Amino acid sequence: MKFAVLGDFGTGLRPQYELADQMAKLHARFPFELVITVGDNLYGGERAEDFRKKFEIPYKALLDSGVKFYASLGNHDARNQRFYKLFNMDGKLYYSFKAPEQSVRFFALESTYPDADQIGWVGKELKGANDDWKIAFFHHPLYSSGERHGSDTRLRTTFEPLFVDGNVSVVFTGHDHFYERIKPQKGIPYFVVGSGGQLRSGNIDTTSGLTAKGFDTDLTFLAAEIFEDSLTFNTLSRTGQIVDSGVITRRQPQ
Repeated sequence: MKFAVLGDFGTGLRPQYELADQMAKLHARFPFELVITVGDNLYGGERAEDFRKKFEIPYKALLDSGVKFYASLGNHDARNQRFYKLFNMDGKLYYSFKAPEQSVRFFALESTYPDADQIGWVGKELKGANDDWKIAFFHHPLYSSGERHGSDTRLRTTFEPLFVDGNVSVVFTGHDHFYERIKPQKGIPYFVVGSGGQLRSGNIDTTSGLTAKGFDTDLTFLAAEIFEDSLTFNTLSRTGQIVDSGVITRRQPQ
């Protein structure tokens, strides 16, 4: 199954549109079925015209091709976005969904205000899911070398044990406006994909010791393909440059 990851994108400005064009070009030769968003889907106003300018128009080619977007919410997003039909959240702040045909399940979390109900839900859902691949996505990174935000250790204390025990194979986040692949932590690879429309150039702290690969000089999105026990990914810039690539092997049940 093929999918893409996009975060911190909804500015309505030219760079966002240019990256969206690269996504459409890639889709023509690599037809990913869905896009997961890691929050900050819209910046500023959230009127109907804002949803058109910041989402519907830039990604029209993908939407017209039947690509579904599954959103998680960031700290800049109004909670009412969960009712926006094209975000496929079904009115829920956190939810899970299964891939169309494959044994892959995605878990969209709400990381700005993670209450006790959600934490209990996450543990139960992960334990109860028997899919081969379990993929979590949300806004605030458990691990990040960002000088502006960096790692959210509060969330890490809460969610990391659930991810380890629940056999999550990979985690995608945003918030810091760059791309970073984190060295695996307790067996789990973490990604920051926070430059879909906003960029904080030169913001990766190269002394953190967390970075397997970082890119903070242009906008990016990530494309991935899962086949059996392998997830192959490529991260592309606004100019179409591949800035990172690799293969992740799914975690086996303990």
